[in-house]
Amino acid sequence: MERLKLRHDDALKALKTLEDILGEPFSTIVRDATIQRFEYTFEALWKFLREYLKDQEGVICNSPKSCFRELFSLGFSSEGETVKCLEMTDSRNDTSHTYKEQVARTIYGKVKEDYFLLMRNVMRKFERTI
Repeated sequence: MERLKLRHDDALKALKTLEDILGEPFSTIVRDATIQRFEYTFEALWKFLREYLKDQEGVICNSPKSCFRELFSLGFSSEGETVKCLEMTDSRNDTSHTYKEQVARTIYGKVKEDYFLLMRNVMRKFERTI
């Protein structure tokens, strides 16, 4: 349970840093910092979910997509949320290509418009369980 609490706290801290950068006016530096914060927030989120599923549900998952699918099968997320989480995973995998201007713009827009709120909503579902 202690490890789960640490993972939870890490995910919340990472989410807060992402929220902070989203409040900054746009520049290429802010865009790039947002993408970097999205990367580590995503990592903290899925690792928390993996730990939660193992510790509380007895479910082993070894990838972000398998964790999101398990959350859906256990009733923690809707089909729509799950589809967005799977899309977010693909975007996270695309961050290694942000040297391409269009990729960077696309990911930044999705983080700002969708992914931050999605990750915050996922974390809120576990507030009372940790």
